[in-house]
Amino acid sequence: MGLYHIKTFGCQMNEHDSEILAGILEKMGYAPVHDVDKADIILLNTCCVRETAEHKVFSYLGRLRSLKEKNPDLIIGVCGCMTQQEGMASRIRHLFPYVDLVFGTHNLHRLEEYLTRISGAREHVVEIWPSPGSITEGLPIKRKAGVSAWVTIMYGCNNYCTYCIVPYVRGRERSRRPEEIIAEVKALAQNGFKEITLLGQNVNSYGKDLEERLDFAELLKRLEEIERIERIRYMTSHPRDFNDQLIETIASSSKVCEHFHLPVQAGSNKILKKMNRGYTREDYLNLVAKIKTVLPRSTITTDIMVGFPGETDDDFEQTLDLVRQVRFDSAYTFIYNTRQGTPASKMAEQVPEENKRQRIQTLIRLQNGISLEKNREYVGSTEEILVEGKKVKDELYLCGRNRGGKMVFFPGEESLIGQIVPVKIEKAHLTHLVGCRV
Repeated sequence: MGLYHIKTFGCQMNEHDSEILAGILEKMGYAPVHDVDKADIILLNTCCVRETAEHKVFSYLGRLRSLKEKNPDLIIGVCGCMTQQEGMASRIRHLFPYVDLVFGTHNLHRLEEYLTRISGAREHVVEIWPSPGSITEGLPIKRKAGVSAWVTIMYGCNNYCTYCIVPYVRGRERSRRPEEIIAEVKALAQNGFKEITLLGQNVNSYGKDLEERLDFAELLKRLEEIERIERIRYMTSHPRDFNDQLIETIASSSKVCEHFHLPVQAGSNKILKKMNRGYTREDYLNLVAKIKTVLPRSTITTDIMVGFPGETDDDFEQTLDLVRQVRFDSAYTFIYNTRQGTPASKMAEQVPEENKRQRIQTLIRLQNGISLEKNREYVGSTEEILVEGKKVKDELYLCGRNRGGKMVFFPGEESLIGQIVPVKIEKAHLTHLVGCRV
């Protein structure tokens, strides 16, 4: 029927949504194409967590104008979180009138219907649902061939951190039924996938809205029983909801990996309160201490924001102090950007850009030093590596991750892809480890 190209911006949830969009298109008879110039359908799956993401989308749409002029039958669509913002759909149609389709996060399952309307009547379709309906199960998914797969277990977020737009564009928390999740994971196992990553804005909240009283820890126990799945990962978890039962469940599991991604965002109680994070720095440090006591070899990573409104030099120093105490394996660090529609955008005491830039560089230098030191601790150890594929720039090397999520490169044969092999670590770099098969 034709060729499609999907451009994805943003997080793993968006990446997985794009797999669903691809599944719908291929069910309709379309085939993927890497070269956007050859596509009959171009979909942009957008992100709005930071303003820079919007700028990238607008820039990309601007470049598509010439393609539309050359091929008037080309269908251009925009979907995802960015389109859910109030007034954004109209803004896109005004700035880029050659866009044929605009839809949101709550109705991506209607893609086939929208394309049929566009192809039949050559009408523009703009449809943004203000709130989600019930979860639509059984949608086709076109996953990339490989070892690991994403599995969404819940949608939306109830936390309403003052800087975050996600609850407004993804809706409130909705958990998938456990039997649907289990059936999907069993199918993945039968199709050769060895690792799953469970997705949700806050996986710790899983099950709170279900009639059956089943929490995230219990879901992990049920998934543990599925044969041929070797490893289970998850993201993202909220520090406020990470309880002792969940730690014990992970510690007793042979499949759930000892990688804890716990976004702290800031080290100052004043700033954490303004962010509406629901915990103090003391709560966070106590949680980390529990994890390290029960699982001494665990990997702990985080997200940290600098320059939140009202952040003083002393507040920032408290963040640096927390980083020194925890000694994260790695951290995703970023500067606070105003997001219209969030409470933080209206707060006084916005931090000057120059201060933000200086602070982020200080934080990056500190964390990079710690990350390298943490990686060097692995030299001489033997790690169980799930082999994911070949190294991109050196096909003599394979790549894979240990249970803690550390990327490891080592020489080996392609036949090892999909297997768990012991690798002795010989060198440590900032972002990865290098070793040889034992």
